[in-house]
Amino acid sequence: MHFIDTHAHVYAAELTTDIEIVIKNAISAGVEKMLMPAIDSASLDAMLQVEQQFPDHCIAMMGLHPCYVKENYKAELRLVEEWIAKRKFIAIGEIGLDFYWETTFSKEQHFVFETQMQWALDLHLPIAIHTRNAMGETIEAVKPFAKKGLRGVFHCFSGSKESAEQIIGMGFHLGLGGVLTYKNAGVAEAIKEIPMEFLVLETDAPYLAPVPYRGKTNEPAYMLEVAKKLAEIKSLPLHEIAAITTSNAERLFGL
Repeated sequence: MHFIDTHAHVYAAELTTDIEIVIKNAISAGVEKMLMPAIDSASLDAMLQVEQQFPDHCIAMMGLHPCYVKENYKAELRLVEEWIAKRKFIAIGEIGLDFYWETTFSKEQHFVFETQMQWALDLHLPIAIHTRNAMGETIEAVKPFAKKGLRGVFHCFSGSKESAEQIIGMGFHLGLGGVLTYKNAGVAEAIKEIPMEFLVLETDAPYLAPVPYRGKTNEPAYMLEVAKKLAEIKSLPLHEIAAITTSNAERLFGL
């Protein structure tokens, strides 16, 4: 069985200390490719270094995360633009809206999100979306771009059945990670009737480890637990979950 972790910060300090072991564990679990979302300029070097170290397994995205849209957002956005002009990335991400901690830069977040979606359209690249406390606003922001052909994934999906249906209605995928295994999260019920063709797997490592590793540092190898939970929800054998979600990821990200 082969899996693709469509969203993993394997360049994070929590994982780079033992990066060779982390990658080896992932491959042993069948997770052969890990797609790495960008955050901001501070973590860029670490991400590109991991990609260079493991070019067959770790593939970089480029983008500015909404939580890092601050006073210097223009400089950060300019850096993203420079990088996507000089080399190819698998996707634009992670980008989106996050109003969980504060809304001081909500206007700027909208501008940065829309700017990066336009770049993705221009480059014919998919996007990886981060949304927290902003599901409705995020869906509304994506709609006009989806109508023009933009595609991507709402990473770490933890919304309702209604929002799941709206997302796939735009032709977007749902990224399922550790939250799927959390008993009271409601994600299992929300995606129960969603067709498999719209689902991809992820970890968001080193965050949101699935049960039975909840509370520990997450890593791509643990994605197997998410796959097992999805197999249970969909009443499908694990190898079929692997085949379908891997095919979905390959098609979405042009692998």
